[in-house]
Amino acid sequence: MLPLQLIDSFLLNYHVGHVLLLAFAATTLGVLPLKSQRALAANVTLFGLIFMIAPFTLLPAVYVLLGIALILIGPLLWTTASE
Repeated sequence: MLPLQLIDSFLLNYHVGHVLLLAFAATTLGVLPLKSQRALAANVTLFGLIFMIAPFTLLPAVYVLLGIALILIGPLLWTTASE
């Protein structure tokens, strides 16, 4: 079993933005085998909203800008998806 100080020193290097970015990458990789552009667009839009709603004090401003970009890209993917 690992001592708590080792786990704590590892986790102190990361913040909520890193966790959200990892979750976005994992869900995007999970959606890709479906080969559905609408599912990918919904995923992109949802994480754009999550990045925008996350508190400013917990993550750097670059993640909020990423959220704005994802909110703009998501609907574009949705409208260009073939039925």
